[in-house]
Amino acid sequence: MTPDTLFSLANPLAMLGWLALALSPLAPRIAQAVSGLALPALLSLAYGAIILAYWSGAEGGFDTLKNVTLLFQSPWIVLAGWLHYLAFDLFVGAWEVRTARREGIAHVLVIPCLGLTFLFGPVGLVLFLALRAARAVTRPQPKAA
Repeated sequence: MTPDTLFSLANPLAMLGWLALALSPLAPRIAQAVSGLALPALLSLAYGAIILAYWSGAEGGFDTLKNVTLLFQSPWIVLAGWLHYLAFDLFVGAWEVRTARREGIAHVLVIPCLGLTFLFGPVGLVLFLALRAARAVTRPQPKAA
């Protein structure tokens, strides 16, 4: 199998996970099983297999920007990096949905966070953290007895 073939398989799988998160109020347990566990685990296993197979032959490393650039000249290592993003961003998105549900944050407010987490990872996470912080500030506090 080529890196292009694996890339074309991984993307729809990840999109399935994001769709499940967007629709999670309809079936929360299924969404968490798919998006918070099964798909991130599958993508992570593929990532690990590629790293095991191709890392030792790749040039470059993580010690300088030049070496990182050199490392990502290999299509297999680029694919591994992409799978890394897909797995972690989806896992974070599932955490956002799970946390919002537990804290009583309306799902409609989480959707923009999910979109940004999908597209720009840390930006979506920061937006979700800001949403949680704003909710904590504006939520009525219980009165002392």
